[in-house]
Amino acid sequence: MTLSSTTPRPLIAGNWKMNGLSAALDEARAVAAGLDGRPAGARVAIFPPATLLHRLAQAVEGSFVLTGGQDCHGEASGAHTGDTSAEMIADAGGTLVIVGHSERRTDHGETCQMVAGKAQAAIAAGLEPIICVGESLAQREAGEAVSFVINQLHNSLPLSLKGQAFNIAYEPLWAIGTGHVASVDNIVEMHAAIRAELISLFGEQGETIQILYGGSVKPENAREILAAPNVGGALVGGASLKAKDFLAIVEAA
Repeated sequence: MTLSSTTPRPLIAGNWKMNGLSAALDEARAVAAGLDGRPAGARVAIFPPATLLHRLAQAVEGSFVLTGGQDCHGEASGAHTGDTSAEMIADAGGTLVIVGHSERRTDHGETCQMVAGKAQAAIAAGLEPIICVGESLAQREAGEAVSFVINQLHNSLPLSLKGQAFNIAYEPLWAIGTGHVASVDNIVEMHAAIRAELISLFGEQGETIQILYGGSVKPENAREILAAPNVGGALVGGASLKAKDFLAIVEAA
């Protein structure tokens, strides 16, 4: 997806993770209905499990809700049992894809090189990737949070992203699904460092790439987080499973 010449709106992305059966499509429809007739100040996207992507894309077709995949393979096709290619996501109706989520890096041993390959595959398929980075509690307590994240970011971004639309999501691992949220000062510090690295790598384009915050974002804390400098949206986990909560976060953007 080619980069727009205008500054992008914030992106509120709902990552359903391994949650959702057919009945969950009603929540997606409720999100679409909640945005009906009044485009939000932010772009809104839902990332359901692969089993629901095509049906969810159909359920929200014609609405302001975008859809995407939670992961993609670095190859376009081949003998990769259980994997989903970027082309398959696009064919199912998705326009975005999350790559390098901490749960993929931790649970599946994904390296930065693998993440970069997935981001490149996403661009080749016309998808807009959200590339995730983040540190563990041990790395933060050791004073290595910023240096670790910036190194991870640098090694996860292929050169093919130049001139293309993509987003970064900062997700401190210790704040995902735990109820703990990084302080606003923590978020501001990390997002500023990420912004500086993006400008170093991509020049003027790096000034407008959206940097999402992901880590127990809820209706109660969304407004404060989204108002912080260099926060261009949110990667929302559990709170995206219920339309009421997700729409409240969208309204805060």
